[in-house]
Order: sequence, then structure tokens, then C-alpha cells
Amino acid sequence: MNRKKVIAAIASVAAVASLAACGVRDDAATDATTNDSSTITIGTTDKITSLDPAGSYDNGSYAVQIQVFPFLYAQDYNTSELSPDIAADDGTWSEDGTQFTVKLKEGLTFANGNPLTASDVKFSFDRITAINDPNGPVSLLANITSVDAPDDTTVVFNAAVPFDVTLKQVLSSPAGPIVDEDVFSADALTDADAIVEGNAFAGPYTLTSFTLNETASYARNDSYEGLTPAQNDAVQVQYFADTSNLKMAIEQGQVDIAFRSLTPTDIEDLSSNDDINIVEGPGGEERFLAFNFKIQPYGESQPDADADKAKAVRQAVAALIDREDLSERVYKGTYTPMYSYIPDGLEGHDDTLKAAYGDGEGGPDADQAAQILADAGVETPVALNLQYNGDHYGSSSADEYAAIKSQLEDSGLFTVDLQQTEWTQYSEQRLVTDDSDGSYPAYQLGWFPDYSDPDNYLSPFFRDGNFVMNGYTNEQVNTLITDQAGEQDHDARIQMLEQIQDLVTEDVPTIPLLQGAQTAATRTNIDGVVLDASFRFRYASVTKS
Repeated sequence: MNRKKVIAAIASVAAVASLAACGVRDDAATDATTNDSSTITIGTTDKITSLDPAGSYDNGSYAVQIQVFPFLYAQDYNTSELSPDIAADDGTWSEDGTQFTVKLKEGLTFANGNPLTASDVKFSFDRITAINDPNGPVSLLANITSVDAPDDTTVVFNAAVPFDVTLKQVLSSPAGPIVDEDVFSADALTDADAIVEGNAFAGPYTLTSFTLNETASYARNDSYEGLTPAQNDAVQVQYFADTSNLKMAIEQGQVDIAFRSLTPTDIEDLSSNDDINIVEGPGGEERFLAFNFKIQPYGESQPDADADKAKAVRQAVAALIDREDLSERVYKGTYTPMYSYIPDGLEGHDDTLKAAYGDGEGGPDADQAAQILADAGVETPVALNLQYNGDHYGSSSADEYAAIKSQLEDSGLFTVDLQQTEWTQYSEQRLVTDDSDGSYPAYQLGWFPDYSDPDNYLSPFFRDGNFVMNGYTNEQVNTLITDQAGEQDHDARIQMLEQIQDLVTEDVPTIPLLQGAQTAATRTNIDGVVLDASFRFRYASVTKS
């Protein structure tokens, strides 16, 4: 047994006991997470896929992980700048740009008493790649060939792209949580019960109890030595099935904060309530439509497979979307039209979809869509199965996709079968894998960026192994995405970003629809809610009077 294993065994006897099925530590019975007047209570309709960072790449799961796991680097509140979290320095590149070295702070520990060393850091990144879970963040690690831990406080990242401008950002992303190698499995996902039982946390909080998509109880982690120590003692999160119950809970004071996802109508209504404040944060969220290249009309696995006809179908849909209608009628302006693959506000933004599809001004064009289909020899109307999810992407999704169905069918060019699926099933069935062609020809997705760089709207979407997992591949796009990450010349990188968007606009594997800001509702005795430039809500800054 190595030194860490010995220490872990001693700590286990002292601090960790058996776990009930609901994920409660025995030491939680008298902890600070009891829902008394000092506890911060938060309500959400977000859903969690996995507490294990290797098995999730969604906003609901990451909302838990950023509270309880440390990162090498994290973003300061109110800025997009990265600062050391458990790293001791800003990191250094080797002369040839192939190695990025990070020093850790001395004496770091997990809440269970286990030392947190460079070995844990290496383990955390290695296991994401080894497990390669289809719902995990492995695509973010494409530019890291390997990780070394030459001593307890030194970590070396070997980069496939010299001087990769995105590498440090990736270390602060959903691929970046550092986990305890004595609690987590190296080659399989670790279930929530084992994580809570092992008290395997080194972030601002520990989880004292956890029931998937029902409740999560947090206590301040006094051993945390990172960027954002908790200013409160305890947080209780309650998961709601729908926004109407979440709205009622914040109105009645059953929760102190409501975050993700209130409807635009709810926000408008709550704005006039004297007992409630509305907090807004930077935009970055994207709502978009994805196509499955295997089973869409004329897709690769269809008996009438035809790549040109399949592309024409995607392009015709792009020509018929009325984003202004979705923005104003469905979302009351809380989301704005998005005509590009890189959102407004980031370098490289270019409204390529406005120029290529529709009337040239952002509106739909049925004549253009009809011509695209006719030129490819596609018979109309095209039957299209369209899937969406209302519990993960908000109840307004029903109105959003009903509007899209009408926009497509009113042209006379499509007949749309619109269906909704519960999130847990949805997140699995949408994927194209080695064993499955997926179940949805066209479907809804959303996106919260991992870091504020244009690469994060390209690499996870269009590079081989991407999170969309819709069967799309384009070697020229792959090469350009890799090359732009290491391009040191600013203007040359912008040109590459624009070229990528031009190529993807032609292929249309996804259709960006809307770009939105973050919004939370709080009771008036709550301070310190910051929806920061990393597009996340960290609980550590919140206080209650």
C-alpha cells in the first residue's frame, strides 16, 4: 500500500462511514446543512447526468461539480481572467511549446484527509480519456497527448498543439475538476454514493447528502485553499420538476434563489414583486438544432442515403427558420437571434448564416428553401422527425419547437412529427456511437460555454469526437480547428476562425437559433449572487441577512 493509501485508510476510519442509498454521510446528521435560517436555499429545474466529472458534460452536472471539486485554474468573479485555484502559479510553457508545467500549492488535502498531489491531477485527466464516456467531456482534451507528475507538486501537460491558446482554459472547464484517486475508479464511472461516502471533495464545499435530481446539501469546506472560499456555512439545493413550481417557491420564500430555468413570462412577472430581485449575467448560452447524419432524411444509414440530398434538407431548414419570431414571441427578447457559430461578443464572430440562408436580413425565405431542395432532386414535402426536451432546456421549449414546426410546415416543404422525451433518456438516445445510429433525425440542444474563447463554440461541436455526437466529420474543419488553437498571430487566427465558420455554414450540421443571458431571481435578503463571466453560478459568494 502506498503512502496515499495508508493515509486514506486512516482518514477513512476517522471520518467516513457507510452510505445509505440516498447518498448521505453518517457525519452529516449534525452538520451545518440542516435547513435552518442561515442556510442558503436554491431552487432549480436543471437535471444532473452524473456527479462524476468523467460522465457528464451538461450544465446541471457541472453546477454541482464546480462547488465541490477544485481546479488548477478558475475565473475570478466579474472577469474572464483565469487565476490559480489550487495551482501555485500561472504555469509555464517549454521553449518549443510542447509542454505546459503547473506547480501545485503545498499541503493540499481532500476533505477526507487524503493528500491532494500531482498524482491526483494526472489521474483526473487520464481517467476522462480512459473512460471515454459518450456523455463526458473527453472532447475537450483532444489537444493534450498525456499528463506527467514528476513529483508531488509538479504537473506537466504534453500538448499536441504547440503553445495551445486554449489549454489553460480547458484546465478550468468541465474536463478540469480534480478528483481523489483513492476514491474514484480509474477506468469506470464512480457512482454518487461512493463519492459522497468517500468525502472526496476539495472545492469550496463538501456534499453531505445527495439524491439525484431531488436534493443536494452542501457544507463549507474549511480545508479548501483555492480562489473562492465560501462566505456562507451551508447551501441546500432543491430540484423542481417544472418552472411553475420553482416560481411559486421563490414567491413564497421556500427558496432564497431560483436559477435555471424560469420562463420569460415568469421573469417578467417576478420583476414587479417587491420581495424579489432579478440578477442578470453575461450572455453566452446558445440554443440550437442538430441533425443526425445517420438517420436524418437521406442520411448515411437510410435506404435512400444521398449526401447531397441530406445536405439540401439541412440547408432548406436553415432557410426557413425565423429566429426573430422565436426571440420575440416565445422568449420576449430574453434570447436574441443568433446567425453565427461564434456568438456576438467574441472574436471571430461572423453572421454567416444570415448571409447564406433566408432573405439576407435574418428572415426566412421559402422560395430559397424550395430551390435548394429542387436543385438536389428532393421530393417535397419532406417528412422530418423533430425531438425536443422540456425538463432540461426549459418549459418554453414546447413553444419554441412548436413554432419551428409551424415555420417548416407553413412553407409546404416539410411535414414535421414533433416529439418530447424526458432528459435522462434523451441524453442517451440522441447520440451516434459505434453501437448506435441514435434515435432522433433532428433534435434540440443547448450550450453553455466552458470558457470564453471562440474555440469553445467550434471544437466541441465540429471536431471529430465532439460532444454533439451526430456523426458529422469534415477533415478540413478538423485541421483548421487544431491549427487555430496554436496560432500565435492574432489576425491569422481570426482568418482561420472565419474559414471554419464558412465551411460549417455550407455543411449545416447544426443550426444556431438563439443566444441568451443568464438570469436568477433572489429574495431581497440575499446578497452576492454573481452570474459571472464564466457563465456559471458559484455559491461561495452568496450571503444571507
